[in-house]
Amino acid sequence: MKIINNKKDAFEELQRISNRTNSENNNKVNEIVNEILQEVKTYGDIAVEKYTKKFDGFNPNPMQVSEKYLKNAWDEIDSNLKHSLEIAHKRIKKFHQKEIPSSFTIEGEHGDTVQRRWRPVKKAGIYIPGGRAAYPSTVLMNAIPAKVAGVKEIIMVSPGNNEGKINKTVLAAAHLSGINKVFRIGGAQAIGALAYGTNQIDKVDVISGPGNIYVTTAKKLIYGSTGIDSLAGPSEILIIADETAQSTHIASDLLAQAEHDPLASSILLTTSKDQAKEVLEEIYKRIDNHPRKEICMQSIKNWGLIVICENHESCIELSNNFAPEHLEILVFNPKKILGDIDNAGAIFLGKWTPEAVGDYLAGPNHTLPTSGNSRFSGSLGVETFMKNTSIIEFNEESLKVNSLDIINLAKSEGLYSHANSVEIRFKDYPTFEGV
Repeated sequence: MKIINNKKDAFEELQRISNRTNSENNNKVNEIVNEILQEVKTYGDIAVEKYTKKFDGFNPNPMQVSEKYLKNAWDEIDSNLKHSLEIAHKRIKKFHQKEIPSSFTIEGEHGDTVQRRWRPVKKAGIYIPGGRAAYPSTVLMNAIPAKVAGVKEIIMVSPGNNEGKINKTVLAAAHLSGINKVFRIGGAQAIGALAYGTNQIDKVDVISGPGNIYVTTAKKLIYGSTGIDSLAGPSEILIIADETAQSTHIASDLLAQAEHDPLASSILLTTSKDQAKEVLEEIYKRIDNHPRKEICMQSIKNWGLIVICENHESCIELSNNFAPEHLEILVFNPKKILGDIDNAGAIFLGKWTPEAVGDYLAGPNHTLPTSGNSRFSGSLGVETFMKNTSIIEFNEESLKVNSLDIINLAKSEGLYSHANSVEIRFKDYPTFEGV
């Protein structure tokens, strides 16, 4: 983990970290994923079964997890865990209910009306990662906004282990969320099944949920056939701190991100030189006996960074340029600099708000833009599972009053039939005047 104390080097290193998934291997990944998708599109369940055997090591037939098994998973988990899931579900649902967009109507002075109407998509697919860890929280974060939006059918896919089993808590979270169609498949083949449909799996309108580079690439390639939430990359956290922050807190919060994935990035911007050294020492002390030591070591070594900044303004400038997924502000008065933060997926204020609060039950969604994408996008939400339609109604008077302006604009673009479509409503024959 590097310690840098000048702005120029910091900008360059942050850029390197932001681009960590843009490698020359991407073309190879695209080829592999495209081949998988085309086979799934052509052969359906046969191709899904083939690639599940190849990559996950089990035969997924039957693919669907029975509703009885989902209910049993809920009944069998620890009562304390069950309570925690219920609390998280309640808080997340309450937050997302505030996100429901409103339809509206504007009436013109001549009797015309224009409207925007929101409707949910009919079917949504959610991808829940397996592999290195189980993510029941991701089930809640994807299923709840879809349910709040009014989606009638949610199909969940998640890779099984080498015995073909999905984590019991993940299944329990699916039951709690009201999902009754769960399939034990993952990878690009699962995205293909959701996008194109198979005999067993219905084609969906929107796919949400994070995954590895193969899943993300598959989502990118099927976009247009099916909607997607975003193209999420490896997770990241950036912490802005001053001498008032505790080094043990900072180190723990940085490692909470590093333990996700070898490509996860943990960054500290601090105004204290002593703190920078203390945090680095604390990190390596904590890694030594960490259950996910190898993952943490790779993440910290390759994508970890500490920058010693001259002042808060320098921290803010570097942070806004990096546009982090998660931003913790651990300074004496975090609200004082909050207004200057332009780019961040989620912001966590003060020492009592570690990023883990947002991961599990604060309420806002934990599916956030990565790799600098918070410059132009935000979190997954209810609108991800909805679409809006414009409704326009003019009467004779309102069209007549506005006709000349429509005709002028149409003719300025050389689209004379556009102009004529207005003219003809007030004349017996087209004139194409001025052509």
